[in-house]
Amino acid sequence: MKILVCVSNVPDTTTKITFTDNNTKFNTQGVQFIINPYDELALTRALEMTEKQGGTVTVINVGLNDSEPSIRKALAIGANDAVRINAEPVDAYFVAEQIAAYVKNEAYDLIMTGRESIDYNGGQVCGLLAEMLDWPSVNVICSIDIENDEAKMERDIDGGREVLSCKLPMVVSAQKELTEPRIPNMRGIMAARSKPLKVVEPAAVSITTYSVGFELPAAKGACKMVMPEEAGKLIELLHNEAKVI
Repeated sequence: MKILVCVSNVPDTTTKITFTDNNTKFNTQGVQFIINPYDELALTRALEMTEKQGGTVTVINVGLNDSEPSIRKALAIGANDAVRINAEPVDAYFVAEQIAAYVKNEAYDLIMTGRESIDYNGGQVCGLLAEMLDWPSVNVICSIDIENDEAKMERDIDGGREVLSCKLPMVVSAQKELTEPRIPNMRGIMAARSKPLKVVEPAAVSITTYSVGFELPAAKGACKMVMPEEAGKLIELLHNEAKVI
């Protein structure tokens, strides 16, 4: 079984966000980048399945060379090899197009993504990729096992949990309950240095979106204390200032 895991290079959640070029670009200076946590879950589950029943795990990233530390970490966690498509990931559609163009020349049984990246939180790549490849997809799975070229999965839905099965090949996205992420050990870190990392040039596709500008959320206002006996004042504040009633 050949599994492809899509990994994003995202800012750590403790990063202080700033912008450059008149607020049109994200300022990467001094930012600590990490593997997208949901992608780490997908990678770990892929490794667990191939360790149990054989196969290989390849990680793929659409990004420039500054994403290679995250790719090497994925290799240290246990991936067999890696592919970096040498392009700036301008939006989810562009990323899905690049990955789909690469996959069409390969022979993967299963593609796994995270449910979303923690920077833009779009959650689009899984569905877009499946559509471009004409494969089925299941989003936000919290369990998956492969038996006789069929994936058996579970995912949370309103009011319960849904049990699904689907023939391979297919695309799935990982939810936080899927597994526990692995921490690379020294042996894995040393082995990652010699594992293959193939860099390929991007496919010629149209860029359909661009950023006009970014704005930081408004700073939190001062807290106003209202005494219990002044319920009328509280209602007035909620109505006229907070505008929530």
